[in-house]
Amino acid sequence: MSLRLDALALSVPTSGWAKRLHLDVPLLLMIAALSAIGLVALYSASGEMYYVQRQAARLGIGFVALLVLAQLDPRTIRFWSLPVYVVGLVFVIMVLFVGTGAMGATRWLGIRGVFMFQPAEIMKLGAPAMLAWYLTRRELPPNLWQVIVCLVMCLIPAFLVVQQPDLGTALLIIASGLFVVFLAGMSWWYIGGGLLLAVAAFPALWLLVLREYQKQRILTLFDPEKDPLGSGWNIIQSQTAIGSGGWEGKGYLMGTQSQLNFLPESHTDFIVAVMGEEFGFIGLVVLLCLYLAIAARGLIIAINGRDTFGRLLAGGLTLTFFVYVFVNVGMVSGILPVVGVPLPLISYGGTSVVTLLAAFGIIMSVATHKKL
Repeated sequence: MSLRLDALALSVPTSGWAKRLHLDVPLLLMIAALSAIGLVALYSASGEMYYVQRQAARLGIGFVALLVLAQLDPRTIRFWSLPVYVVGLVFVIMVLFVGTGAMGATRWLGIRGVFMFQPAEIMKLGAPAMLAWYLTRRELPPNLWQVIVCLVMCLIPAFLVVQQPDLGTALLIIASGLFVVFLAGMSWWYIGGGLLLAVAAFPALWLLVLREYQKQRILTLFDPEKDPLGSGWNIIQSQTAIGSGGWEGKGYLMGTQSQLNFLPESHTDFIVAVMGEEFGFIGLVVLLCLYLAIAARGLIIAINGRDTFGRLLAGGLTLTFFVYVFVNVGMVSGILPVVGVPLPLISYGGTSVVTLLAAFGIIMSVATHKKL
């Protein structure tokens, strides 16, 4: 499928301040609402203002990044795509040698307690931008050789990130790049062939790439009750929390699984279980509808981008955002393995929060810079 101009009409904000700041008001309001919901949920999940204050500070940095990137013309972003990809790749390599570790993983650069960031998050922007830059310099739809080149450009940073280890982020980097290739008009024959190759390569990945705890997470997906006090604990407790919320929930700060610390990682990966327990099925539906509305707005902006680069990049970033949501909700509800993917703008995070908002800044740049 190829994104084409004129498929949908995009209403660019007409208010003076929005025009001057190159902001898409509907998208900005939805992102701000989601961020506010996240701060409220984070206080309940963590029980501490410390996390809320730190998250608010990171959101502030992220919104500054959004504002700055929204001012840039998409042609400027295209010019910087290659340097950002290369610098991000260098940082990811540096992590393997001088990175800072925590909880058995080495994923950060910087000085502990002063300033730290996760270079792998940069590649969630660098990889799709690089592929959009590469593809727009060639005739579309891409041929087999171009698809292979794009796949290699995704797999290199993903392989390095897996070594940290961080399988969830590696998969998102691959997804962000493949979405760009898909939107460029990649043949369904290539997609089908790629899926068959992935299935055929799975035994080798299982034996040579996946670590023992990652294998255990996959096996636990099929039978969490086999080890209810060990590997199955997270899924069992999250399903219990969501189920106990019923239709309307137990009320804010009234959840038992989270407030009594039965639910692990409640302020990060499993925060949606906290919301399900406290606000019930109705609350989760409202949250998912807000996510869908943001994704829909992003795709409308992508379809109406002024050039191929903007359409591919905005579309790829929007679909990656949606995958964030799908994977997190899927793993918390027990239909996907636990891979450590946070819920966008809700889970407590650092670099991931800033890069997500930076991605929306790029999308707004595509939305508001319409003149060639």
